[in-house]
Amino acid sequence: MSYISSFISNFNNRSVYKESCTKSGLIPMKMLTVCVNLARFLRLYNVIYTISLVLTNIINRRKLIKFYSQFIAKGDLCFDIGANIGSRTEVFLRLGAKVVSVEPQNICMKKLRKKYSSNKQVSLIHEAVSDFEGEEEIMISNSHVVSSMSQEWINSLKASDMFFVSTSAFQWQKSAKVNVTTLDKLVQEYGKPAFCKIDVEGYEYKVLKGLSKSVGTISFEFTPTKEFIDLAMDIVKHLVTIGEVKFNYSLGASMTLALENWVSPEAISKILPTLSQKTSFCGDIYAKFI
Repeated sequence: MSYISSFISNFNNRSVYKESCTKSGLIPMKMLTVCVNLARFLRLYNVIYTISLVLTNIINRRKLIKFYSQFIAKGDLCFDIGANIGSRTEVFLRLGAKVVSVEPQNICMKKLRKKYSSNKQVSLIHEAVSDFEGEEEIMISNSHVVSSMSQEWINSLKASDMFFVSTSAFQWQKSAKVNVTTLDKLVQEYGKPAFCKIDVEGYEYKVLKGLSKSVGTISFEFTPTKEFIDLAMDIVKHLVTIGEVKFNYSLGASMTLALENWVSPEAISKILPTLSQKTSFCGDIYAKFI
């Protein structure tokens, strides 16, 4: 997630907002306040959010490449589950990886095909991933970055007013049936990935339930609400049944591992309930099989 969208999300939490703005030095406080208030008045959060994602991907590409280089080497296989318009696919390619890019949304797949259809290092899969093969419903947002297959996640966002959904910034007024596959099926067809990135807006547990064998390293997004922290803990329990695994995490778009050393499942299970106190925005949990 982008720094700018993080600022907007954290605006009502003045201490977090001020700290993040001061650390980044990206935008002066008064200017950002004016911009946020104007966006609130005009209900332009979805536009700002999407634009900020694009700008952040351009500005932070070097940082992203440096961060992911600790997990990915030239010639590695990567899965990009929930590829959206391919920002992580692009980074993985720049690191010399082969990428299986999976995305169910028509609008996003159209952009992915336009950019990567002739790239032999990319396999584009126009499906979603779950714990079964068949069909599933996706709730389509007016902003493709928050379309989700989890009604519970959408309800959680509305209840917490994350992304200011109460201002109609993001709406989920359409739905569609999409084909779904499993991680096990993808591994069977394409091989064992060195790195598997999962960003599916609250559907991460179902995705990882479809994995029965260890891979290299997995990243999956967490949402800092109680019900989804609980689901993250369920994911930890599931991964332990697959193989020996250690954990780390990052907050927001920091692209920095929060822990100096990777920790045990027991240790991360104690840390997870505290994350809602450290951030009001999404982050990522990293699971490395040993």
